[in-house]
Amino acid sequence: MKLKRNRIVIDLDKARADQQGRARAGRSRRAGRIFGIIAVVMLLLCGGVAGGGYLWWRRYQNSPAYTLAVLADASQHNDNATVDSILDIDKVTDDLVSQVRQRSSGPLSSLVPSDWSAKVDSAITPKLKQTVHDEMVKELQRLTEPAAGKPFILVALAITRFADIKEENNVAHAAVNIKDEHLQLTMQPATTPGRWRITAVQDDKLASVIADSVKRNLPSAGAQVQDEIHKQIDKLKKPAR
Repeated sequence: MKLKRNRIVIDLDKARADQQGRARAGRSRRAGRIFGIIAVVMLLLCGGVAGGGYLWWRRYQNSPAYTLAVLADASQHNDNATVDSILDIDKVTDDLVSQVRQRSSGPLSSLVPSDWSAKVDSAITPKLKQTVHDEMVKELQRLTEPAAGKPFILVALAITRFADIKEENNVAHAAVNIKDEHLQLTMQPATTPGRWRITAVQDDKLASVIADSVKRNLPSAGAQVQDEIHKQIDKLKKPAR
């Protein structure tokens, strides 16, 4: 009587296929974990950049540069209410009159009566405010033409290319260079937190306008004094060196 042998047949091809399948699955799981880690890192980086950019923008909105960007944008959109909120015309006018008086002093001091300067101030300051305002608005519209049609965000980011701004003791001094023209602005914090106002302007064109206005509105002080005053004021219309 013969016993039948049970033969065990091992399918090597199937075994190899299973092994390869498990290897591929393992690689897929590892690749998935790596991609997951990369995705998390990218999200953290993007979140950090976005958060840092937001915080920077919030700080920038409290800076004099941002105020100048708002002024440039408002000037090009004829937004006079915003322009007037940034320009302190009373202080700008007083400072311009002071500049004229300082530059015309010297030869006049021995000729004019002691109360002549006070008479000049009382006679011309009220008349000058509207003139200074109108001239400033026209100058701003002309000088800020590069901002015309540009998105505000672009104007805000580019403003520092045209203005060198330095802050010290709550006062900002901006040296503006646009279209090869130079003017100096003095800015101080406004009563509204984070906002700034222009309180003084040094500009040859405005100085010339003020000098002409002074010349037209001089109080009577005698022929000799008038002649000398006219000579000195005419000098003001030349750029200061």
